[in-house]
Amino acid sequence: MKQLDLIIYNPTGLHARPAAVFVNTAKQFQADIRVQHGPKKANAKSVISILTLGVRQGGQICVTADGPDEEAALADLKTAVDSGLGDELPPENGHPAS
Repeated sequence: MKQLDLIIYNPTGLHARPAAVFVNTAKQFQADIRVQHGPKKANAKSVISILTLGVRQGGQICVTADGPDEEAALADLKTAVDSGLGDELPPENGHPAS
């Protein structure tokens, strides 16, 4: 099992479209992928489950992956989050790429 902490930089947090991008990325892998935000945990392959986390801009999530492609899954999810999950990131948000 591998684990990765990520910061959500996009202005809307993990809502609707960004959550769908996150879930669609996770679904490409066989690994069991879970997301934790505070005390709440969610299945990374379920949009409804991700939406229940209520992650806002600047929120930290902990992503765990367990399975044959866990490292690739975490790498792709990190790339998706760092690129804004389909949203354009404002340059002043403290994102490492800005």
